[in-house]
Parts: sequence; structure tokens; C-alpha cells
Amino acid sequence: MFYNDVEASKYLHNSRMIEIQATMAERALEMLCLPEDQECLLLDVGCGTGLSGEVLEEAGHQWIGTDISRDMLNVAQQREVDGELIHRDMGCGLPFRDCIFDGAISISALQWLCYSDRNDYDPRKRLLVFFQSLYKCLRRGARAVLQFYPQDAQQLQLITASAMRGGFGGGLVVDFPHSTKAKKYFLVLLAGQPEPSFVMPAAQGDGAQGGAASEVRNEGRRPHAKRRQERGDRRPIKKSREWVQHKKESQRRAGDSVRADSKYTGRRRSKAKF
Repeated sequence: MFYNDVEASKYLHNSRMIEIQATMAERALEMLCLPEDQECLLLDVGCGTGLSGEVLEEAGHQWIGTDISRDMLNVAQQREVDGELIHRDMGCGLPFRDCIFDGAISISALQWLCYSDRNDYDPRKRLLVFFQSLYKCLRRGARAVLQFYPQDAQQLQLITASAMRGGFGGGLVVDFPHSTKAKKYFLVLLAGQPEPSFVMPAAQGDGAQGGAASEVRNEGRRPHAKRRQERGDRRPIKKSREWVQHKKESQRRAGDSVRADSKYTGRRRSKAKF
């Protein structure tokens, strides 16, 4: 109800909102601790307009996004993101087969499960259904990093307890804990038994390990792009023949019906003149 077409358009034109969304997605991706030389399939829960998905793309990964707002997904389609988009209420569970994803992120979406706009919506049940379905679709040993804004201590306790009931291990990372505006909550979850080398990510900000507040805004995108260049990863240019073929192949793997390639695949059409 809140993320209608008016609110969705802000994520298309508001540079500050775009910057904040991208920065939090970069931080979540960092805490997934994915192998640098491997392309992974990631889930973006509450993907919205695809801003966080673009961060995953820049790191060389494939992604699938779900969101309850049709208007937000429409904006993502206008932006022509590479990820597959699914219209889905995460409180009803995630519709994926077992152990398909190598990791999952969520930016500013999880807290909405704590509110009820219908009489049959029970936040405790919806949270449990979400975490149980998320656990099932992650491969064992994979991580999920969920950034959210808890309203109070009771809501924070409800969310973390629901994650543990859903089968996850892990804990909470709070960046900039002494800042009113920059404080960010990240629920770092592990699907399965932790390995002996598993450690929780260090928090960032004043009084915590990991650096000062000024470092967070600037880190993430350039290192990801640099690592891709070093390993020779060259993603095709958007709208090129290679880009179209790559996107169609992803749709085929997802089970979608896609037209066969031809000599016209990826060819630009000239604009009609009247």
C-alpha cells in the first residue's frame, strides 16, 4: 500500500535514495563472504526497483528478486535490470526449490512483516513462514544478510527469535551503533551448521571494529569492478546480441518459454519516420 507508483518513482529519480540503497546492498554483499572467483546465484528479497540487484550484477553474480509491490517491479522493468523479477509476498513464503541459492540479501524490507493491514495477518506466523522458506531455498552453508529497521526492542526480538525458529544460526550486526541517522541493523544468518572457520562480520562505526563512518559511503563498487577486471570478467553491453542471448539463456534455465535465437536476435530496429 505504501510503495505505490508515486513512491516507486522516487527510487528512479532521487539520487540520495539510490545512493543509500546501493551502499547498504554493497555492505550486505560484503558480509555474504562469497568466493571472489565464482559466479553465484543470489536471492534479493524485497528487491524493489532493482537497485540492490544491480550491485549484485556489478560483482559478477546472477540474481532473482521478489517484491510485494507491483509498482516497484514495474520501475525495475523500466530500468531493464538483468535479474529475474517475481511478484511475491515474502510473508507467504518463497516459491523456490530446495538449496537453489548460494546466498540471499534483503534491504529495508524485513520490518514490514511485523505490521498487519489485514485481520488474517499474524506477524509471528508470517515471519516464521518467511524464514522457514528462506532456509529451504539456500544451500547448506550459505549466508543470508538482511538489513532492516526495527521499530523498537520488542520488534527486534521478534524478528531475531523467528529467524532462529526457522532453523538459522548467526546473529545481529549493528553498524554505527552510536549514531542516530547512520545506525543500521543487519541480520547475518547461516543455513546449516557453521564451519570451524565461521566468524561473524565486524560492525562498522565509532566504538566498533571496521572503520569510521566516512569509509562506508565510498567502499564497495570500485573494488568489485576491479576484481572483475582482474579475472577477465567482461559482461556484455546492454541491448547487444550477446546480452540478449545471455538474458534468454537465464530465462530458459528458470523454465520460462523463450523464442529461439535467429539472425534477428539482438538486432536494433530503426525508428519509423512519419
